[in-house]
Amino acid sequence: MKFNKWTVGLAAVGLVSLSSAVKAEDAASTVLTSLSSTTLSGYVDTSAQWNLGTGNANTPPYSFGGMSKADGFNLNVVQLSLDKPLDESPWAAGYHVDLWLGPDANALGTQSSGTAADFAIRQAYVTMRTPIGNGLDWKLGVFDTVIGYESLSSPNNPNYTRSYGFTIEPTTHTGILASYRVNDMVALSAGIANTIGPAINNRAVSPFGGGSKESYKAYMGSIALTAPSDWSWLGGSTLSAGFVNGFNSNDGEGNAVDQTSLYGGVTLATPITALKVGGSVDFRNVLDAKAINGEGDGSTWVYALYTSYQATEKLSLNLRGEYVYSRGEAFENTITDNDAFDKNQIWEATATAQYDLWKNVISRVEFRWDHAEHGKGFGGTVGGSPDRANAFLLAANVIYKF
Repeated sequence: MKFNKWTVGLAAVGLVSLSSAVKAEDAASTVLTSLSSTTLSGYVDTSAQWNLGTGNANTPPYSFGGMSKADGFNLNVVQLSLDKPLDESPWAAGYHVDLWLGPDANALGTQSSGTAADFAIRQAYVTMRTPIGNGLDWKLGVFDTVIGYESLSSPNNPNYTRSYGFTIEPTTHTGILASYRVNDMVALSAGIANTIGPAINNRAVSPFGGGSKESYKAYMGSIALTAPSDWSWLGGSTLSAGFVNGFNSNDGEGNAVDQTSLYGGVTLATPITALKVGGSVDFRNVLDAKAINGEGDGSTWVYALYTSYQATEKLSLNLRGEYVYSRGEAFENTITDNDAFDKNQIWEATATAQYDLWKNVISRVEFRWDHAEHGKGFGGTVGGSPDRANAFLLAANVIYKF
């Protein structure tokens, strides 16, 4: 074994032994070998927003929005990702870590201590493969939920702002998830987690009394179908569905809830190569103390339509429209303190133009309109009541991916 000149010099004066140097060199070699297959990636997400009109104390209650981002410039989040993917061996192993820094890390809410400090672990799991059939892959740790049309990773979404469908879905879970690809057309997943909620290592509490028990868990499953390339222009189209059911120890107001989330989504290629259309349906039912006492149905439905047109190599145009039907107090209880969203109907339309002028940079301009069908749900001043039924947003979003 060759040693560098500093190691030889230290050994000569008796400060280190050659045997310890050998062990140190071997340990360093092992670490370097392990790290050589690890990749570092991520993105920096920034924005500028103008919420039209005066008085923005009550902004539309979609995820990662809010009054703190209105009428100004924003650092949304920095994501740092470490990844060692599974190789092709039958007993492959690896890991994945997503770290969030910035205000959106607080909104994600995974901090096990409950302390918001502009830092959160989005995902951190060990991956393992067992040679069953085509290979059964496992995730153990903290991972993204199995349902939804939109992603927690903002660069993967067609729009800058999140949808209401995304808002009522779970985000992350602490547990175990099994994934199996039957063939190129069918993929399945199923898992068990501590809770519906995102807080890492949190334990569920039943809304029916009895405190926290080890048997209170969340269960999830999904199926994804992909049309093969020989299906003419439909090739590559996807259809997916899934569910998550279980207890959540905190609904946002400190109440335990029994929550069921159902999802179905489709993305269709069209005869026009540059045009894709999609749609999704989200249903969430929340059973908490209020619902148990007969104070109303705690369910919310969200229907969404998506259109994406790749006009040029760099320019894409994306549209989204949503209809929210809140049948009880579930939306207000778990998403926002705004009473206008109790037993209400909300419409939302978003138009986004994305032009990738710089390398590795996603640049977007977006216009969004939200409308409360009954009553006034937006505007107003802090401590006051909402004073209008419509909310308008003009935003610029710039993301650097590395």
